[in-house]
This record gives sequence, structure tokens and C-alpha cells, in this order.
Amino acid sequence: MASSTKNRIKVIIVGAAGRDFHDFNTFWRNNARYQVVAFTAAQIPDIHGRTYPKQLCGKHYTRGIPIEPEEKLPELIKKYKVDQVTMAYSDLPYAQVMHKAALVNACGADFRVMGHTNTMIKSKKPVIAVCAVRTGCGKSQTSRAITEILKTMGKKVAAIRHPMPYGDLTKQVCQRFGVLADMDKHKCTIEEREEYEPHIAAGNVVFAGVDYAEILRQAEKEADVILWDGGNNDLSFYKPDLYIVVADPHRPGHELAYYPGETNLRMADVVVVNKVDTADPTGVKTVVANTKAVNPRAKIIKASSPVTVDDPKAVKGKRVLVVEDGPTLTHGEMTYGAGHVAAVKFGARKIVDPRPFAVGSIKATYRKYSHMEEILPAMGYGDKQMKELERTINAVKCDVVLIGTPIDLGKLLKINKPSIRVRYELGKAASNALVDEVKRVVRRRK
Repeated sequence: MASSTKNRIKVIIVGAAGRDFHDFNTFWRNNARYQVVAFTAAQIPDIHGRTYPKQLCGKHYTRGIPIEPEEKLPELIKKYKVDQVTMAYSDLPYAQVMHKAALVNACGADFRVMGHTNTMIKSKKPVIAVCAVRTGCGKSQTSRAITEILKTMGKKVAAIRHPMPYGDLTKQVCQRFGVLADMDKHKCTIEEREEYEPHIAAGNVVFAGVDYAEILRQAEKEADVILWDGGNNDLSFYKPDLYIVVADPHRPGHELAYYPGETNLRMADVVVVNKVDTADPTGVKTVVANTKAVNPRAKIIKASSPVTVDDPKAVKGKRVLVVEDGPTLTHGEMTYGAGHVAAVKFGARKIVDPRPFAVGSIKATYRKYSHMEEILPAMGYGDKQMKELERTINAVKCDVVLIGTPIDLGKLLKINKPSIRVRYELGKAASNALVDEVKRVVRRRK
């Protein structure tokens, strides 16, 4: 793996095909003190068994770096005589992080968590980062609201999305999405399309990939402002001039209990407490109080995210299957999403339980995430899983499919019954409250 390994500190990076590659590229790749002997992969199905290619590894690596399942971590520590294991993925409860630390320490290695000083890249252009304390808080609609503010200011915006490189890494170094057809060109999964399509449909250019230094260089060529559109509750990859962090009062207390969401909360310039229109008021108070306790300097904006459907009459009195954004339900641990909220709001007679109809990896997802009951996660990390999602939807006995994902699944799957999309945008009051913050930071950098 390395051109010269003598006296180098041997490292395993524990990740999920995103932050792990970024940390390697920014800190480890050209660092002669260290030898990264392996990545491990978790959280995302079927992303292990690959190799981080030698073309992306730099001069110290000649054969690439293996990507192994995280379950093999003790074996790998022993095999490579590893000195250090570094944590590089997000949206984990603190107990789980420390269980990993205990395992690594018991195997004799040090456990490390990287700080932002070594991993954030500085841009020549103003950077606005939108991150969160958990996945599924509402980063996407917040990011879209920011782009609209910037466009009304006459600014060209490049939205750089958190990585989801689940295919051939050598072909995903730097991806640009300007039209919907670009998603077909890059063979995007459902998970990627959920993040890219709303931006593209709104007329925004999206960048993503593997090498975020190269991605930034390309984005800076055509943008006045860089918008970092984060994933899960990960930190920004770029040093922000304005750090906006979204919190969810449907999960009060999580903002202080998940890695690295609390780090985001403490670093935030603005905290958007989202979904106040559907959350219990006590949950809103808890999130606000916790924010003030750890970050009293942050501006707090309370936001609604009203859900709408094109034809409410098509929902009222019907048996509906609710399909929701996958990660929000799985490692995001939500028991419902925008689709479920819409089903109740618009008077569905019954929300049909999809679990008896699940097949293949969809059935396995229900076993792994047993908190899900009345909702179907839109899992689609590859062609096989997309087919299994399609088979599951088509087997459910219902009148209509209510699609709560950010994309039109009906264009990707052959659904054998009527389907209706649920839409949600950041409320006007919150968008207006963000205007002054955005204008201030853009003018200051200028």
C-alpha cells in the first residue's frame, strides 16, 4: 500500500464513503508520518469490498487502500499492527462512538477524532455552510432558501453537496450537475438524486464527488458564493463565513447527544429550529434552551416547513402507503417524515403498514431499524435495491402512494398505482430572517 512504511504510524480510517475520504485527502494523503493501511465502511449498504484507488492516493501509496467492512476492525488492527484508528463518519449517538473507542483501545490502538482545523478547506469566495445536529432536520429546504436569497442579490451560487461516492471512485473525483440529465450521466442512486434534483430543478448548479479541494477549484470558477450543503450531521468541509445549523424539535435533546451534531451546534452562527409548525412546543423550548446553554452567541431562528400536496382530495379518505426519505428514518431514527405528516394533515383514511410486503434488502432494513412501522424508507443505494423498493411498493395493497422524498420516485420506478408527491419548503418568516445574515456575510467578504 505505501511506498515506504518504515517508522510510519499505521492508521485505519473508520468511515462511510464520505468524510473518511475527505479526511484522507486533506490530512493523511501527503503526510509522510502516517501510513493509512485500510478504510472501513459502515452505515451505507454494499460500499465495502472496494479499493480507494491509487490514482487518488498520492505519492506515498502505490497500490491503493482497501475498504473493508467495519465488522473486521479488530482483525484489521491485529493484521496491520495498527497504531491509531480515526473516526470519520457522522450521526452516531455518543454511546456508540465510545463503544468503538473502547473496542479500538482494547485492541491496543489509539482512538482519534479529527478536528476542523485539519479538515476544513479555505475558499477564495464567501462560503455559507448549512449543516445540522441530526440527519433529517431540514437542511435541504434551508439550503434552497439560501440559494434563492443569493440569487435575488444577483449572485451566482455553486451548491457543493456532501459526498455520496458509492460507485467507481475514479469517475467521481469531481462531478458537476447542471441539468437533470447529468444525474443519469453519472448513474446517480436514489440517495444522490434526493439531494441533487431539488437544487437542479430550482436552477442551481451542484457539485459533488471525492476530492473536495478539486471540486472547490472548479466551483470557484463559476460562482460568486459557495454554498456547502451538508450531509447527516457532519461538519462542513469548507471554512464557512456563515455557519447555519438546523435542529429538529421532533427529536429534542439529540442536539447534545450525537456526534458530531453538538460540535455543529457549538460552532453555529445561526441555529434554525425547524418544523415548529408540527413539533410539540415543549420540544421547541428544549432545543432553544440547549442551544442557548452551549452557544449563547448564536442567532436562533424558529422555522416552519409546511407540507403540501398537488391534490389534497386524492389523499382524503384513502388508504395510503407513505414512502419517506431513507436516511431520515434509518440512522436518523425518525418514526415518521413529511409524507406521514401529509397523510394525517390531508385526511387519509388509513396509513397502510408496508412491512408485510417488504422484500430483499428492504425487509432486512426493517429488521435492522425496528422503530419503523407505518412508513417505507426509500432505500435506493443501487439498481438491485431500487428494484426491491419497486417490488415492495407494488405489492402493498393501498389506494395511493404518498411520496415524501424530495424527488419524483415515479420517474425512477414503475409504480402500479397512483402516486402523489409531498413538497416542503422553509417557511417565509424564516427565509426572511436569514436575508440579513446572508447579506452581511457576503458584503463583509467582498
